[in-house]
Amino acid sequence: MERISIEEIEGFRIGNAQDLKGGTGATVIICGDGAAAGVDVRGGGPATRETDLLNPLSLCQEVYGVLLSGGSAFGLNAAAGVMRYMEERNIGFDAGAARVPLVPAACLFDLIAGDSRIRPDEEMGYRACLDSESKGFSSGNTGAGTGATIGKYMGVERAMKGGLGAYAVKVGRLKIGALAAVNCLGDVYDADTGEKIGGLLSEDGRSLADTRRLMWESVEEQKNVFTGNTTIGCIITNASLDKSQCCKLASMAHDGYGAAIKPVHTSADGDTIFFLSKGEVEVNQDALGDLGAYVMAKAINDGVRSASSAYGFKALADMDF
Repeated sequence: MERISIEEIEGFRIGNAQDLKGGTGATVIICGDGAAAGVDVRGGGPATRETDLLNPLSLCQEVYGVLLSGGSAFGLNAAAGVMRYMEERNIGFDAGAARVPLVPAACLFDLIAGDSRIRPDEEMGYRACLDSESKGFSSGNTGAGTGATIGKYMGVERAMKGGLGAYAVKVGRLKIGALAAVNCLGDVYDADTGEKIGGLLSEDGRSLADTRRLMWESVEEQKNVFTGNTTIGCIITNASLDKSQCCKLASMAHDGYGAAIKPVHTSADGDTIFFLSKGEVEVNQDALGDLGAYVMAKAINDGVRSASSAYGFKALADMDF
């Protein structure tokens, strides 16, 4: 297995746009003339768009892009910019009177960073599409990861900076990669070693506390932890899959969330994973599903390791532990 850049997976383009003052951004994955797609939403507080379209029983079998955005539900407006970009280029489902660009989307809650009055909008979605036209993807405080934070069980004062991460591999002719905007309530663990690498800080801010232990110890308390959560991600591959297979593989990819984030899929997270397939490589579905979970966990790790301190939140790169 060889690690590659996520931009080496043919048939997809990735673009970012952000507003550093607002502390928010958007990431778009464009799949040109269409890709088979699935989704699995596990968190209790999702902000999503067009996910019903990905039900295997629905008519359309392909989508033309996926949007990952900050801004909570406000950020769904950025999808209009992605649609405008595609309509200008005659991309979309042929509905007779018009070509309709089908663009599912998911948003995370980053209003606690920067200026909460600034959210991803149509223009930001459009700019992310323009950015996809040139290679140069970067992780960290970019796109949907611009205002991302992690470890918020004890409030934002003890949270750390999250970010946008990516990880991709090649196995024979197969290529598969994951994007993740890491903005979880829980702590983040290394996918290979199980070591905790980020999340809830100790009271003095010099070490990491244990969110799971604190939650267990306060199991009888009713604690409001909706302070800005949700990890959203997308897997892309050149494997040959249909929509129902993509939905199953999106479900399996949540094992990557479980490996890298603890606790995960809480009522205060809107954890969502999209799965896009555009290619001709025949594969074993179960093997691909397990590999998808692995690259997703590694993308989550990359989002934390590549983040920079911002908006009053310390990043792992600036911590001495």
